[in-house]
Amino acid sequence: MITSIRVRRARVLFGVAGSAAVLAVAACSSSSSGGSASSGSSSAASAGSGSTVNVSQVTLTIGDQKGTGAEALLQAAGLIGKLPFKAKWVDFTSGPPMVQAMGSGSVDVGGVGDAPPVFAAAGGAQVKIVGARITPPAAGAVVVPKNSPITTIQQLKGKTIAAPEGTTADYHLLTVLASAGLTKKQVTVDNLQPAEALSAFKAGKVDAWDTWSPYIEEAVNQDGGKVLVDGKQYGSPYSFQVASDAALSDKGKAAAINDYEKILNEAYIWSGSHQSTWAQIWGDATGLPSATMLAAAKDDVNTPVKIDNTVITAEQKLTDAFYKAGEIPTDVKMTQYMTSQFNDAVGSSSTTSASGS
Repeated sequence: MITSIRVRRARVLFGVAGSAAVLAVAACSSSSSGGSASSGSSSAASAGSGSTVNVSQVTLTIGDQKGTGAEALLQAAGLIGKLPFKAKWVDFTSGPPMVQAMGSGSVDVGGVGDAPPVFAAAGGAQVKIVGARITPPAAGAVVVPKNSPITTIQQLKGKTIAAPEGTTADYHLLTVLASAGLTKKQVTVDNLQPAEALSAFKAGKVDAWDTWSPYIEEAVNQDGGKVLVDGKQYGSPYSFQVASDAALSDKGKAAAINDYEKILNEAYIWSGSHQSTWAQIWGDATGLPSATMLAAAKDDVNTPVKIDNTVITAEQKLTDAFYKAGEIPTDVKMTQYMTSQFNDAVGSSSTTSASGS
């Protein structure tokens, strides 16, 4: 009986996410971009056969969100015109609906946090993690309103905390509470998407908000919020690129994903040493002030890494924790949902894995 309840819960979560994904794909404004054939229209096949595939006529539908800002990042780095394929960008509020859209075939690839792939795997979505990045501790945090009396994690007991289910904030909150001997049953978790959570935070309808950059910086810089704890010692140090199995099984799209990973990784490395420029372009995309976005750019420097045993073990740790907490129906093996076939897309400026960060 308990198992059946958990299965239904996971299906409800991804059923709702699926509806959101369909709405997002239908309603949001998309843009197409891509380099000309002369700027590199062929790519080494990601399967490692040594053959090349012409991707100039391939169209990748790429999921994006304010928390990843991939399109804006490529524009800021001057690399979006170097994409040798055609790109269609689709915006999502968070990772779960994006990954669900991948499972349905509406999106080919996109960037998410650590938790969405776990919930996707547990829900049977046909997707795989194809790329990884180390994200710094400051990029994830629990924030409280400026006049809040809460100064310790223990004081969260009995409080209402905004954290969208199935996101990186979900796992971060799980570990934060566990460090104080608390569980989610001892707090009220309000499953709000970022925009809704921000409104609730401003209106004092929630006691705390577990979120990520640039929403952390918005809550602090513009609304006087205070960081209770960030990602240091909590959550996971990784964010991911995820692709649909359908796209990976298509030779042209797989090659285009390989190209996309290479160029996007280059942009992430660029952003670490060009924070002011990146903040300005990212701010244009989010509509947030330059000071807020500069803080976010400094807090959220991403370092591409290869998918190795360290990364796989860390992601399995999330799966085990969510399963133990009763949030997913199966303790899935994440090795089945991760591939190292795009590891060559990680350049020499990046590292191979996290070293305890």
